[in-house]
Amino acid sequence: MKLLCVFIAFVLSFFIGQSIVIKLYVFSYRRRLFDSVDARKTHTGLIPRIGGMAFLPTQCSIFLLIIIILRHFNVIQVDYQVLSQFLLLIMGLGILFVTGIVDDFVGVYYKWKFAAQFVAALLLPITGLWIHHLDGLLWMTVLPGWFGILLTICVVVFIINAFNMIDGLDGLCSGLTILACTVFGTLFFRHESWLPVIFSFITVGALAPFFYYNVYGKTKRKRRIFMGDTGSMTLGLTVAFLAIRYTSGDPSEPSPDGNLLVAFSPVLVPMFDVVRVVAIRFINRKPLFLPDKEHIHHYFLRLGFSKTTTLFSILGIAFGFIVFNMCLSRFVFNNHNIILILDAIIYFGGLWLLGRVKHPRVESVTPEVPIESIQHED
Repeated sequence: MKLLCVFIAFVLSFFIGQSIVIKLYVFSYRRRLFDSVDARKTHTGLIPRIGGMAFLPTQCSIFLLIIIILRHFNVIQVDYQVLSQFLLLIMGLGILFVTGIVDDFVGVYYKWKFAAQFVAALLLPITGLWIHHLDGLLWMTVLPGWFGILLTICVVVFIINAFNMIDGLDGLCSGLTILACTVFGTLFFRHESWLPVIFSFITVGALAPFFYYNVYGKTKRKRRIFMGDTGSMTLGLTVAFLAIRYTSGDPSEPSPDGNLLVAFSPVLVPMFDVVRVVAIRFINRKPLFLPDKEHIHHYFLRLGFSKTTTLFSILGIAFGFIVFNMCLSRFVFNNHNIILILDAIIYFGGLWLLGRVKHPRVESVTPEVPIESIQHED
């Protein structure tokens, strides 16, 4: 019955998510709400950028519906502390949802976005959901309450921005989220933590139709859409919440199976990407918050890879880190410091070697015709 509820939640979220995305198409073309085209973007043509508005309504409605069904038929005993954590998560998602909508429509100064992200991150520790134990990472174990809460807020804000910044290629942000939520759903299933399992697969179901239209939709047929900041920020908070939820438990005990690093393995690629991009901007003395073309997907495109090859290459790298960290921590040794160092060497060293083996060539992403002409033709 529990697995049936998970399957029903996935199917319902898939069809509702698809329905909302299609309605957003119609609304976007009627109101002419399109993403801008410039030299930094990897697309041409008129493409709506409000697809992320489909995620939160789908997540909330299906999750609350399944909770009511489970409670009514007494399928599982609902832990009200865990339920309160999800309710505050939904509240935080709502804050980012509104902020993202305003940003997608009229623009929001980055300081205000940081403020909204901070408030959303602050909601998590209110119910006791914060990083209590580092499992020996950086040679630290049990954390003082104030430090654990501060660290949790910083990690959540960091992951939100990592997902926001990596959302520059069709299907990349949604694909990483689908991969992460599938992994988290499986991990929570092993521990029979049903509310996170349901929420994880609801998110996967909500993203699946968007991923298809985002990657394989045709611009000329008006079947292609972007998620915008509304989607990337809410997805970042969703993944951060699930990662921290998996590591939480008894404040004096390590995370389940001692796998703090495993919990954050699904987000290593966007986190490493932020570190790499910020380092490049700092070395070149450029503004740290100024958009550029130094992200990992831009790097692959400059090397001559197609967009589809770049997408699935990065998703393959993310999946490789998950498998690598799980195997090392469970079957070889459980030293998080060594594993994290190996992850960094593989990521940064691999990109360096790739650039040496495959000679870079700059691929133009500038529209073939001016945006004014495109709008006139449409």
